[in-house]
Amino acid sequence: ERTGVIVYSIYGKTRKPTPEMLKNIDALVFDLQDIGCRSYTFISTMGLAMEACAENGVEFIVLDRPNPLGGERVEGPMLEDKFRSFVSQWDIPYVHGMTTGELARMINGEGWISKPCKLTVVPMKGWKRSMTWEDTGLPWVPTSPHIPHGDSPMFYVATGVLGELMAANIGVGYTLPFQTIAVTNINMHEFAETMNAYNLPGVRFKPVTYKPYYATYKGESVSGVQVYFTDPRRAPLMAINFYAWEGLKKTAGVDLFAIAVNAKRGFDMFDKVNGTDKVRHALQQGKPAAEIVASWAAGEKQFRNDRKKYLIYR
Repeated sequence: ERTGVIVYSIYGKTRKPTPEMLKNIDALVFDLQDIGCRSYTFISTMGLAMEACAENGVEFIVLDRPNPLGGERVEGPMLEDKFRSFVSQWDIPYVHGMTTGELARMINGEGWISKPCKLTVVPMKGWKRSMTWEDTGLPWVPTSPHIPHGDSPMFYVATGVLGELMAANIGVGYTLPFQTIAVTNINMHEFAETMNAYNLPGVRFKPVTYKPYYATYKGESVSGVQVYFTDPRRAPLMAINFYAWEGLKKTAGVDLFAIAVNAKRGFDMFDKVNGTDKVRHALQQGKPAAEIVASWAAGEKQFRNDRKKYLIYR
């Protein structure tokens, strides 16, 4: 209103800029702070906008920003084509360890859009791959309501996939978004002991109890664990989702899939976010979390190799 600039939404029915939106502009500038994982849709929007620019002869400029998870972390299953969606748009692991500028170069270079766009990446100064958000010294502006702090992206990766079952509360609907894993009728102290006994590096779990004011278990008293990162660089974020699933079953026989089935919730979004249904089938078959996490190693290694030529920062 203050500037008179026309604003178009590309988060809703329209996810890709239309020719009308791009008419009479020389370049489209992407200046968004991503959080570093496949399901957060800023990078899906970026690639679709790149494709629209290519089709309409418009330059695409990325003002690069830090990956708050750092540039060394690569975790999670690769995307299978039949699970491609707005929350899993590109052939990358769940945690890709790239900046938006680097990822734009890969989207263009690997032919993941209909034709390559004229791409310019404006690089950062002073960013190193080893940096998490805290290391940058920059203030964090919430990228969405449940990502309020600079360490929120870490919690999002650690519990967000599990939360897609809507069978455990993960702090959404309370004051700790993505920082908890809680259900009804469980001994939170025993659950915390079970989780800490896994000895996952860089993370500890402490008992917590609260009452969500919306979302899963709205208005009910839930108990479980709160996640604390003691060494953010070493913590295996994506793995926490599946150790928590196993830990709930081990502690109190809580089967999140059974809860989801009884509540008539589907697994569509869970599979889309994972980019595969192999994770769900492995969990349903009772395979240990350690085995599921180990199954990603080959894909992670291949991706590290494939992304090398697109990296800007060393």
